[in-house]
Formats: sequence, C-alpha cells, structure tokens
Amino acid sequence: MSPTIGGVATVLLIEDDALVRRGLQLALKRHGHRIEAAEDGEDGLARFGIGGADVIVLDLMLPGMDGFEVCRRIRESSQVPIIVLTARGDDFDVITGLEAGADDYVVKPVRPTVLDARIRAVLRRAVGDPDGVRTHRGLRIDTEALAVSVDGREVGLTPTELRLLLALSRAPGRVFSREQLLEEVWEQGYLGDSRLVDNGVMRLRAKIETDPARPEYVQTVRGFGYRFGPV
Repeated sequence: MSPTIGGVATVLLIEDDALVRRGLQLALKRHGHRIEAAEDGEDGLARFGIGGADVIVLDLMLPGMDGFEVCRRIRESSQVPIIVLTARGDDFDVITGLEAGADDYVVKPVRPTVLDARIRAVLRRAVGDPDGVRTHRGLRIDTEALAVSVDGREVGLTPTELRLLLALSRAPGRVFSREQLLEEVWEQGYLGDSRLVDNGVMRLRAKIETDPARPEYVQTVRGFGYRFGPV
C-alpha cells in the first residue's frame, strides 16, 4: 500500500490487551485513520497478508508468537513502517525490537496524540526526496524510484533505513551528529533517543556494506557522529 501523508492511513494494530486495543482503535479513528485490529501475532500476520497496511503498531509482549518474531517475519517480505509498543521501555526490549526491524518505538501507556504523531512521522519518512540518482562506487541510490542497489544487486531497505541513507548521501564527507540525524530522519530532535540512530546505522550497514565492520559508505566519526563516504 502507498502511505498517505498528512491524511488517512490504514493502521494494523496488533495488541493482545482488549481494553488497550479498543481504546487505541477509537482514539486513532478520531484522528482520521482506518484501523485493522488483531489480538495476537498469528492473527496480525494473517490480516497483514490479506489486506496489507500503511503502518503497523505492534505490541512486543504478545502471547504465543511475540512481537519480536512478528516483526522479523514481516521484514522477510515487506518494508512497511513498524512502530513497536513496549510496556517497560528498557534497553533490551527497545534494542531487540529495533534490531528485529522496527522503525520506532513508544513506551506504554501511550497517549493517542503521541502515537498519532509517530504514525504520521514514519509515513512522512517513507516518502523520500526525489532529486535524481546518486552513485558511489558500487552503490546506486535512485531517489525517485526509492530503489537502492549494490553492485547491481537490489537491496530492500525499510523507510527509515532509506531516509537515513538519503540524509547521509546528500552531502558526502559531511559529518552528521546523532542529534542532527534524529531530527532529520526520526523527527525527534534533541530529546530523542540516540539508540535509534546507532541501531539504524547498524541495520543499514548490514544491508549495503561488503564488510559492516569496515564500512565504505556509512562511516563513524568518533566523538561526533556519522558521515557518508567515500569523500
């Protein structure tokens, strides 16, 4: 499905707590979204396979198949934006969720206005900025088709990974601080969580670098942030 920027989005909400699920359904509908709701991971995967979604809001602590596994399975076939809900917000849950392929996270209990803002933010990030084709050694970035390839091999990036690559590759050699990337890519500014940046870079490197431990494209500048190379 194509994201609807600034308007109605189809949100697949996967949440096992009936009261939370019903409350978020009603609140997000009032914000103008279409809601598909599932009560567990298997139901969520089935509904996504039938009707798709513009964005998925996924509780991590689901019975049976947990949210981490649901996220990994969705990432096997789709780059749809995923926002995970975590009851604790501790480092393990957050990092594991991001490593599984999530684009953002929200700590429960979540205010519907905050969740709505996060949904609209990930949808805006999914669009990209059409300004031509960028090539760097074996890496080719088509910003109109939103397609990335390495040595002729197409690479599937999530919307957030693509947005991160677009931001860095716009100015090769320029050093971006984590705070700058949080504001531009995640739209969270200085109060955001820098772990989003570090995990985003790690996931991006795993997909575009020949050796992620010795990156050619997304390079770390110790004490400052990241830059796109070769300069």
